Amino acid sequence: MTDPDDLTPEPRSRRANPIRDAALRGAVVACFVLVLVGLVRGYGDGWLLFWAIVAVLAGFLVAKPQARLPGEGGARPKAPQRSSVAEAVLAQIPDPVILVDRRAVVLEANRAAQALLGGLKIGHPLSFALRNPDVLDGIQEVLERGEPLKVEYSERIPTERTFEVHIGSLQADAPGTGVVLFFRDLTSARRLEAMRADFVANASHELRTPLASLLGFIETLQGPARDDPKARERFLDIMKGQAERMRRLIDDLLSLSRIEMRAHLSPTQTVDLASIAAQMVETLSPLAQERGVTIQARLPDRPTPVRGDRDELLRVAENLIENAVKYGESGGRVEVEVARIGASDGDQGPHVAFSVQDYGPGIAPEHLPRLTERFYRADVAQSRDKGGTGLGLAIVKHIVTRHRGRFSIESEPGKGARFTVTLPGAEAGRPADPM
Repeated sequence: MTDPDDLTPEPRSRRANPIRDAALRGAVVACFVLVLVGLVRGYGDGWLLFWAIVAVLAGFLVAKPQARLPGEGGARPKAPQRSSVAEAVLAQIPDPVILVDRRAVVLEANRAAQALLGGLKIGHPLSFALRNPDVLDGIQEVLERGEPLKVEYSERIPTERTFEVHIGSLQADAPGTGVVLFFRDLTSARRLEAMRADFVANASHELRTPLASLLGFIETLQGPARDDPKARERFLDIMKGQAERMRRLIDDLLSLSRIEMRAHLSPTQTVDLASIAAQMVETLSPLAQERGVTIQARLPDRPTPVRGDRDELLRVAENLIENAVKYGESGGRVEVEVARIGASDGDQGPHVAFSVQDYGPGIAPEHLPRLTERFYRADVAQSRDKGGTGLGLAIVKHIVTRHRGRFSIESEPGKGARFTVTLPGAEAGRPADPM
């Protein structure tokens, strides 16, 4: 016979409450993610501790017994599909974070993760957006063992980027309940390492010749030409030219290194490419007049907005127009044009083309594919005679790549050369990469 005491209604504080349970789970998950991020970063961020406290308080506030429970005249509350607490906390983490269940289906993902993986959707398998076998196998291993691990994830489109993915179980004492993936961006660190190595190699190679010249002239001035005023003046002029060459070389190397460091960061500002071209034509007009070259500019009356860094695009226009004036001066004129065009090589939306045409001796076909390589010169003697460092077109290529554009070179011997930069228009409807 049933004991009457067993029929006593269950106290409200112990009754099942879907909202309370979901909130508590969200608070626990959010705290776990914040602690994991703190451990990965290697320091105790104050804002991580603050949001952890907020998550716990929010969880317990939402978990309080409701004034009306099912069966007492109130509407039955519905269990939320996603924890608002976990979602809010994840949104404050600047690095990509993804939570998946035991089937590797995405439970939560912050904005940084969705920007990194364009096809990432809540409720869909992670493999739909991320097809890296190391990461997917790592998830399975963590689900089976419950021990965290690190794997490396790289992508090459639109630019090369590298991440260290930290994978950990949501509950270390209960393997198989789900995992959290934290993406740590290693791109800047890797680029910095490569920049240092390239700078040392390039600087040591290219600076060797002018340094040897300077040392030779100094020894001559200290010896046989000590009392020869004419030789001293001539050697000092040559030494000055060699020193200026080294200064230009170091400036170009530093500029190229800075551009490479930010190659994975797409510009977000809007600038007028026509005004940039007009400004550089005006700046280089005195140089063109000295060399007997006329610069003819065909620029649109309306602004031609593109997403870009104004200083870097000014550098592109300067390098291309200055090269055309110096190396194509025998043609007598240089044409600079900015024009709107439609889709470019399969890309949707309007584009803007900036082109520079000279009518000099042109470039042999075998040199065209290598002109954007560092220190590559079609004519070494002519390049050094005109003060070139061999880095101008390499800088142009890297800037255009960072702007998600295209750089092309067309030339025929005896008919001059045409250099064209194509950039997506700002009204193309393509949002800038927030990463």
